[in-house]
Amino acid sequence: MQYRHEELSVKKRDRTPKTYSRLTHPMVRDEKNGPLRRATWDEALAKAAEGFRQSRIEHGPDSFAMLSCARATNEMNYVAQKFTRVVMGTNNVDSCNRTCHAPSVAGLSAVFGSGGGTSSYEEVEHTDFILMWGSNARFAHPIFFQHVLKGIRNGARMYAVDPRRTSTAEWAESWLGLNVGTDIPLAHAVGREIISAGLHNQAFIDRATTGFEDYKKLVEPWTLSLAEKVTGVPAAAIKDLAHAYASAERAQLCWTLGITEHHNGTDNVRALINLSLLTGHVGRWGAGVQPLRGQNNVQGGGDMGAIPNRLPGFQDILDVSHRTKFETAWDVVIQPKYGMTLTDMFEAMEHGALKAVYCIGENPAQSEADSEQALRRLKALDHLVVQDIFLTKTAELADVVLPATAAWAETDGTTTNSERRVQRVRAALTPPGEAREDIEIICAIAGLLGHEWKWADSQAVWDELRSLSPDHFGMTYDRLEEHHGLQWPCPDTDKLPSSFLHGRLWETNPELRGKPAAFGLVDHDPPVDLTDESFPIRLTTGRRLDSYNTGVQSGSFASPLRRGEYIELCPEDAERLGVQVGEEVKVASRRGTVTAPVWVDPALRPGLAFMTMHFPDEVDTNQLTIEANCPIAGTAEFKASAIRIEKLKSEQPEPVAAVRS
Repeated sequence: MQYRHEELSVKKRDRTPKTYSRLTHPMVRDEKNGPLRRATWDEALAKAAEGFRQSRIEHGPDSFAMLSCARATNEMNYVAQKFTRVVMGTNNVDSCNRTCHAPSVAGLSAVFGSGGGTSSYEEVEHTDFILMWGSNARFAHPIFFQHVLKGIRNGARMYAVDPRRTSTAEWAESWLGLNVGTDIPLAHAVGREIISAGLHNQAFIDRATTGFEDYKKLVEPWTLSLAEKVTGVPAAAIKDLAHAYASAERAQLCWTLGITEHHNGTDNVRALINLSLLTGHVGRWGAGVQPLRGQNNVQGGGDMGAIPNRLPGFQDILDVSHRTKFETAWDVVIQPKYGMTLTDMFEAMEHGALKAVYCIGENPAQSEADSEQALRRLKALDHLVVQDIFLTKTAELADVVLPATAAWAETDGTTTNSERRVQRVRAALTPPGEAREDIEIICAIAGLLGHEWKWADSQAVWDELRSLSPDHFGMTYDRLEEHHGLQWPCPDTDKLPSSFLHGRLWETNPELRGKPAAFGLVDHDPPVDLTDESFPIRLTTGRRLDSYNTGVQSGSFASPLRRGEYIELCPEDAERLGVQVGEEVKVASRRGTVTAPVWVDPALRPGLAFMTMHFPDEVDTNQLTIEANCPIAGTAEFKASAIRIEKLKSEQPEPVAAVRS
């Protein structure tokens, strides 16, 4: 059975994706299992505040958690984490950063002391070599990919490492189609070949790094032939990549969720950073490592302290001097311990330790791995307050629903993209109905809990943040407007910051060079959910160009590219299973079962299937994924589930149902 791309066109499914109505008024639930009803703002705010108060009185401050929003402004995230630490007295604040790029932040911080990508987007246009590893940026980060295309047009060579021959890989000079979960063996083999060929930058290694000899011993067993057996990538292709990357004058190494959404995501990140240290491709113009962040302010949320281990400006909570500075400014005692990550929060819900959650702009009911388990845990909470622009699946579970403004069109403030650039956003539209700005709502609840916060506007919030974060001090609103955004760190109001980080590593003076960058000694650890005779197919998940996350926002808008959710198979597997394009099949993992139509994609290899999380109301892919978490960052292994595919006995699809193993 032969398939060509032009033969794969089928009629769109006769299903209309669920659309979500804009929230225009507050709602409350009178009884635990009763319906949500319309309420006044005073009633809703009072109920929200009282639930938080009772949780703190009866169970202590750590019974509360805040889920902050990666799509809201920096200013909102600053106020949200301040509410958590000052009003509620806990460090239990996190966001969807935990779901995607927390391993990037953890890995970069461990090596360089800073959790941001090292380069600017402009540098990608002028580099000599671009390595896209586990990243279908053409679909998932289309704006960034325009910079990649400019780089290619300017003469850069691009290589792609990905289990699928994605739309991004089609632009590459070489595609290395590795087996899911074998990124570390491949990276180690590349590193070994670079050392064996004498292409490593020994001068940079001696001056700016530690742990090279141990790293050299670690990668020595990973010969090209062994790596080929484990990764599925031909030895010649691995050797070619090693020589091309190491020989380039300047190289950019970019990754996304194909690296981070694994049970060992932080180790994966460290394995890639090792390659940059080995070759000196970091700390120079055009040479660096770049995790591509998907949501408009997922970088900024972490920078603002909406994470459990860092205060605003990425200042470690365990550092007494950092805590003292914030305690003095806020007139509060900050807990000298890390709070719960998003992963920890859901486990604490399971055990009854977490009682109340304030969820702003997040939809964990549909974005968490093993979604049936996530729903059960959210339902077990004593008090759930959701602040959002749509009545999401998570909001439907809430005791109080608060209508907010859309950060990108109805709010003033700033956001930070994945090149660390802080940019202004401005309100252009009037919010509908009774919707209020996020900061106004948070301050109203804080007031009911005894904290009268008054900021004249978003600039006043930003100036408070600037006074506490050296990395942001030089970024006044006027300067951000004048320069169309600035990259952190920007400590001075009269100097422009460098576009790239860690140039210090090239200093000959040890005092100027600072702390060396450490090689990461990480071992291969296969996916937790192993394939076998019962579950013989590896499912990996990702994004498509036409949709966004769980589809709450993008699903209401028509797209000529959108075709709903499918289980994508290679032609060989479709023929072996006896299934046709458009045919409904049962897809089962060790956690759950869904029905989905088949799509045949020649870009996939035998034994590999692909789905997205964009249409959970239609096909809840996260019923299949596994909550196997990175022990360092807490990110789940969305990229590696074991499944089987069964033909349905009738033409009608079976209802979606969870099957617990």
